[in-house]
Amino acid sequence: MSDLTFEQMLEESLKTIHTGEVVEGTVIDVKPEEIILNIGYKSDGVLTRNEYTNEPNVDLTTVAKPGDTMEVKVLKVNDGEGQVLLTYKRLAADRGNKRIEEAYENREVLTAKVAQVLDGGLSVVVEEVRIFIPASLVSDTYEKDLNKYAGQEIQFVISEYNPKRRRYIGDRKQLIIAEKAEMQRKLFETIKVGDTVEGTVKNVTDFGAFIDLGGCDGLLHISEMSWGRVENPRKVFKVDDVVKVLIKDISGTKIALSLKFEDSNPWKNAADKYAIGREVTGRVARMTDFGAFIELEPGIDALLHVSQISKEHIEKPSDVLKVGEEVTAKVVDFNEADKKISLSIKAMLAPEPKEDKAAEEDADVVSVDIDAVIARESEETEA
Repeated sequence: MSDLTFEQMLEESLKTIHTGEVVEGTVIDVKPEEIILNIGYKSDGVLTRNEYTNEPNVDLTTVAKPGDTMEVKVLKVNDGEGQVLLTYKRLAADRGNKRIEEAYENREVLTAKVAQVLDGGLSVVVEEVRIFIPASLVSDTYEKDLNKYAGQEIQFVISEYNPKRRRYIGDRKQLIIAEKAEMQRKLFETIKVGDTVEGTVKNVTDFGAFIDLGGCDGLLHISEMSWGRVENPRKVFKVDDVVKVLIKDISGTKIALSLKFEDSNPWKNAADKYAIGREVTGRVARMTDFGAFIELEPGIDALLHVSQISKEHIEKPSDVLKVGEEVTAKVVDFNEADKKISLSIKAMLAPEPKEDKAAEEDADVVSVDIDAVIARESEETEA
């Protein structure tokens, strides 16, 4: 018969534990601020809220119940009251460190929810390990306000792993760059000049709008926004507008866009609408010293030369006309090839006596290169 007492035999049957050891325990009691576990030792283990998680004010009764089993790490064998202090978050952190190390070595893409928005970047938590993503690595463009990421799940890679200094740096920027490069590759494989595509207005400037085509931005120049004249792109487009555009040209990674679709070309039926001899009505769009340009419809301007405004001598058009004024005149010349139309108000008036007519016609013959005038005006405007 053994000489050991029952208490001694019971104690020998219980395992020995050491600080730092990982043990499995069974939950025997749960309170909002602590969990009691049977860990097969002579004393029960105590897992406090602070050693369960870094999250503040967690009610432990919502995360565990009697009968649950969980792995924990021994923090202290005897807390002075005969109890064993346990930690779950440090064990999770150890495993998290290993997980982060593997992700760093394998260039693995991780996904985590943004736990905190800081002045200099974002903080995310992966298996109890906090990872910092600097503002410069959050996106491939400057982000003025990072608060929009609060609570969002984001993807990133570990660009720096230093467990000794507890320095773990995440990088989201390189994923965005890689994704855009792939989207750009696919985009250029599918588009060609003449295609109609849908895009989103990304930015609007004085000279045009940049349209995101999904992988690359295209430029919709102010001169390609309409068959008519556009004074200010910002009055036509705003950021996030969805538009259908025509691919006018592709040069390397540069894409020129247009809204001048051929089926809406105003010159398509202009020969009939503005045949010589027809009376037409338009609006004074702009004036020079030699004449006024009359907008007959968006995309079609006609020249009303100063000599054709009235029978009386007029020094300059602005003496009798003003921008925006509606005028009616007769078409006296139509050149479809050069897209030139000449108008005359005087031609609508009663003819002069024959002896004066020839002299007047000779005096009124004026040769004007409309394209050169328009080009010069455009240069002055852009300057």
